[in-house]
Amino acid sequence: MLIKKATEIHPSEVTPKWVYTNRRRFLVGALGVTAGAIGSWVAKDLAWPARTVIAGTKLSVAAKSPFSTNETVTPVDAVTHYNNFYEFGVNKGDPSVKARDFRTSPWSVKVSGLVDKPRTFSLDELLHLAPLEERIYRHRCVEGWSIVVPWIGYSLNAVLKQVAPKPQAKFVAFESYYDAGQMPVARYAGISFPYVEGLRLDEALHPLTLLCFGMYGETLPNQDGAPVRLVVPWKYGFKSIKSVVNIKLVEKQPETTWNLTNAHEYGFYSNVNPNVDHPRWSQAKERRLGEFFRRPTLMFNGYGDQVAALYTGMDLRKYF
Repeated sequence: MLIKKATEIHPSEVTPKWVYTNRRRFLVGALGVTAGAIGSWVAKDLAWPARTVIAGTKLSVAAKSPFSTNETVTPVDAVTHYNNFYEFGVNKGDPSVKARDFRTSPWSVKVSGLVDKPRTFSLDELLHLAPLEERIYRHRCVEGWSIVVPWIGYSLNAVLKQVAPKPQAKFVAFESYYDAGQMPVARYAGISFPYVEGLRLDEALHPLTLLCFGMYGETLPNQDGAPVRLVVPWKYGFKSIKSVVNIKLVEKQPETTWNLTNAHEYGFYSNVNPNVDHPRWSQAKERRLGEFFRRPTLMFNGYGDQVAALYTGMDLRKYF
């Protein structure tokens, strides 16, 4: 038997609680299925105990997006009960419990900085600014796991065009909502709050960059970034900032939470790149939640045809 020290264990190799609590059922049932069927069987019948479906408001979607992948969508319980949201705890199951009473109304998003028309949008104004689309996107976490989610929203560029960026604007800085009273466990997270992120302006204007209001046909649940978040599908998940309240266009590269916390491990760009390992583990493979086996990680998370031109001439090992 191979025994690993704790420091040698890759996060994606740690068995989530919802899997090991069903281990006996898995061992019995696995005798009756082929290896090729294990992944889908686990996803449909074992991996997540019965839970209440998202209690959200239905969203009217204008159209299916041409940006969508045709890959199998990850079960909703996985996406809503196994995720990172450090304001509500550092363990993957914490947010679904500790974000239940998070107040997301009223809500507004301020857009300012190097723009000709600074503006503060109410959530209702944002919801009606552009037609909502359902976009089935791959989403890859730096820790080695991935999901496929039917997000609902529209390209962030619809908002940025409303405020008329000045020629000096080169980057976009984002800030999450933070309230120590509503998020008391955040003080144990080991990172600073409010959570901040950033993109180059051309990345933010790219049509794949999604301002997101919902998933699985309904408004975002609290634990997944309600009421409005970013989804940048070709970058690692921590770039897709949740519960956004401030967007600021700036000239210089903005600070980002994980780059401030540990720049050696988390670069500003954070593009999904199987050829650039995290200092403590390989990024060459990933495990899709609900599947048994690992799969090769795709460059730019499979969106290379759309976004590779943004990085022409860049050393992606240096600018990771």
